Amino acid sequence: MSNVIVLGGHGKVALLATRILTDRGHTVTSVIRDPDQADEIRAHGGQPHVADIQQQTLTDFAELIHGHDAVVWSAGAGGGSADRTWAIDRDAAILSVQGAAKAGVDRYVMVSWSGSLLDHGVPQDDDFFAYAQSKMIADAVLRDSGLRWTVVAPSTLTDDEPTGSVDWDGSSTQVPRGDVAHVVADAVEGDETIGRTIRFNTGSTPIADFLRTAG
Repeated sequence: MSNVIVLGGHGKVALLATRILTDRGHTVTSVIRDPDQADEIRAHGGQPHVADIQQQTLTDFAELIHGHDAVVWSAGAGGGSADRTWAIDRDAAILSVQGAAKAGVDRYVMVSWSGSLLDHGVPQDDDFFAYAQSKMIADAVLRDSGLRWTVVAPSTLTDDEPTGSVDWDGSSTQVPRGDVAHVVADAVEGDETIGRTIRFNTGSTPIADFLRTAG
């Protein structure tokens, strides 16, 4: 069993992934900004650690990550100002990748977005541009990091009941957060997704089968 650190631990996907991982016997440290969220982290099986992702330096990230077996990045600005999106979804994400490398923790799972491509197609004057651009850049840095990386790249997230099955065949443009959390947990546990970007929607292929062939 491994010691996993989840950055952005209070997000919906992060909480669900924490529950899955701890139920499977892993130890999860969940990094949160608000100490009032600590009880909810504990209720999902995680161990809360209070730190503001946006304020961490490279050295801070390295110290935070040191001693863990795997990193899960599930943090995000969640909309709002472009400046905050750049600061968290791009800059903090990149620093966390560099921090993992500095700390000698080489397993890194990035929760991203299915459209995080060089040609993501979002116009520069669109409010969504900062997010699309940030995800594309952070993913590219991770791929070039030398770490044992996986990019988990779901499409539009929903709070629907998870189905346990996904696909990337154009039959859907959405996926339940519970299924994303399942993909994250399976990626942490298995080596078959290392060095791969897993883009997916809800679908009909069991997650374990999909992860063996996708990306």
